[in-house]
Amino acid sequence: MKVNFLKISTDFGKLAWAGGLVMLCFLTDCHSANSKTEENPDTVEAPPVETIALQKGKIATDLQIPGELLPYQQVDLYAKENSYVKKLMVDVGSEVKQGQLLVSLEAPELNSRLAETLSRLKGQEALYTASKAHYNRLLETSKTPGTISPNDLDQALARRNSDFAQLEAAQAAYQSVVATRNYLEIRAPFNGVITARNISAGAYVGPSGKGSEFPLLTLQEQKKLRLVVSVPEMYTGLLSKQDQVTFKVKSLPNAEFTARVKRLAGALDTRLRAERLEMDVINNQGKLLPGMYAEVNLPLPAKDSTFVVPTSAVVASTEKIFVIKVANNKAEWVEVQKGRSADEKVEIYGKLNPGDRLVAVATDEIRDGAELKNIKLEK
Repeated sequence: MKVNFLKISTDFGKLAWAGGLVMLCFLTDCHSANSKTEENPDTVEAPPVETIALQKGKIATDLQIPGELLPYQQVDLYAKENSYVKKLMVDVGSEVKQGQLLVSLEAPELNSRLAETLSRLKGQEALYTASKAHYNRLLETSKTPGTISPNDLDQALARRNSDFAQLEAAQAAYQSVVATRNYLEIRAPFNGVITARNISAGAYVGPSGKGSEFPLLTLQEQKKLRLVVSVPEMYTGLLSKQDQVTFKVKSLPNAEFTARVKRLAGALDTRLRAERLEMDVINNQGKLLPGMYAEVNLPLPAKDSTFVVPTSAVVASTEKIFVIKVANNKAEWVEVQKGRSADEKVEIYGKLNPGDRLVAVATDEIRDGAELKNIKLEK
């Protein structure tokens, strides 16, 4: 069989020439399209700018803050007079009742003062009794004209009044010593637990003695405790009485306790710039101890409606905190202050009005005054 190689070569050359022509046209068209794109950059659609309509709302949050448990009442007991400890009726951990005798003291010189004032009181009572009887006799006799001179009657009356005054002074001196002797019996001013003891029987105590360096006893009321927290200034406007809080302590990690707000200081601590908040905690079972630290969950319900926006709409730059407002298709930076935040939302305060359109995802790359295109409103 004969093959015409010349014909085949000719046909292949024609096909190659045609393919090259097609490729050249394709490249020419692509180059023309790219040239048109480069020459008309405005034909590229700008990325959409999502915006939101500004609305008012409320955010209720919880404040996690450390607190401290304190005894509802606490007192350090000291000796008022120089004396010796005669008998000690309690020890650390003793539960006592109001009025219960805790410590009995003795002061021998005080007994001498008591005997002295009592003797002086009895002597003054005798003098007054005599002067009073003398005056009464003269008064009865003077009813008969000419028997008693008015001067003698006046002197007897003055003597009686003077002895009566001396009697009252003697009674006051005696009562003072008796009251001082009562200080030798130290009693509990309220129900509680003895948490510290710094004396033993026979110890010398007194306001100017060695025993005055430390209290004789420390008494705490533990059936009822105070939970104390210091709330930062920015949250003080959200506090109110009767709010219920929950808290936990490290020694009982699986237990949660409740308390109710009872007292607000009404002023800020000058060092902490915080307001003292106190809650009463019933502790009948004694699980909680004074001095414990607590992790307190303090509810902060919203009181007034404010502007609430997504956190992505707020820009915190090194210069200021702002949102980007859309006005006449242009970006306008509006400086704001942030409030509370929760669930990816935050309160803002600034020169804004309900219905203003804000950029939903704001950045400082959107410059103030820049023209915005392809603006869309989120649903």
